[in-house]
This record gives sequence, structure tokens and C-alpha cells, in this order.
Amino acid sequence: MLKLMVVLAALALSAAVCGAEDLGNLSANPFDYESSSNPFGKGSPFAPNGINNPYSPYGSPFSNTSATNPFATDAPALYDQQGNYRGKLSANPYDPDSTSNQFGRYGSPFSPDSLNNQFGAGSPYRFDSPNNPYGKGWQIEGK
Repeated sequence: MLKLMVVLAALALSAAVCGAEDLGNLSANPFDYESSSNPFGKGSPFAPNGINNPYSPYGSPFSNTSATNPFATDAPALYDQQGNYRGKLSANPYDPDSTSNQFGRYGSPFSPDSLNNQFGAGSPYRFDSPNNPYGKGWQIEGK
């Protein structure tokens, strides 16, 4: 019983330390519950922490943690299915890690790491691409 209590306490402490909030997946798949394109799942405009909710901290055009604020500096991070960092899901065109920065590593249409590159990571034919309408896409994590 003592071992179980120690394990549960360790899990609770690790969850509090990590602090990353799961916001779903950046995906074009409208049928996956975790997809930001599913209006009845994580992509709902009524989801309390959804990126499509204009009143949530991650969807508000005024929040510093928002994906839609063009001046946000603390936008949600993107990770592919292997756990590799894929930049920030941000409308900020000046942030070097933003997916909206057309000259940055994660936003350039010529970068192999960019979701905007239709022949690289953003190809609709790749199984793990956010632009694949049948795939899982990339995980969105808030701060």
C-alpha cells in the first residue's frame, strides 16, 4: 500500500512539474476527436482551452499564449508523432520559431521542417503531416 501511495504521489508531482497542456493535434482530419479540424472535438469553438475558441487563452487574439495573436511570443508548441519539436503554432510573422514566419525554419515554404512545405513535412501524402486529411498530425502543447 505504501508503494502505491509513493507511485501516485510521484505521478501527481511529475504532472504538476511538466505543466504542458494538451491542446489536441494540428491536423486536417475532421473525424479524429483530437484534431483541431474537428468542430465537435478539440477543434470546437467552445472548447475551454481550444485554439479555435476566441475566448480561450490559446485562441484569443489578445492573449500572449494564443495561436491567433500576431504579436504573441509564448504561443503553443508543435511536436510531431516522434516527439520532435516543429516550431510554434503562431500568427506572429517575426518570431523565428513561428509557423507564420515565411523566412524561418518552421514557416518557410522551402524548409524541409516546415508545415508550409508541400514537398517536405507539410506534404499531404506524408502519414504524419498536419495537412494529411486522414492522418494524426502534430501535437499542440500549451504552456
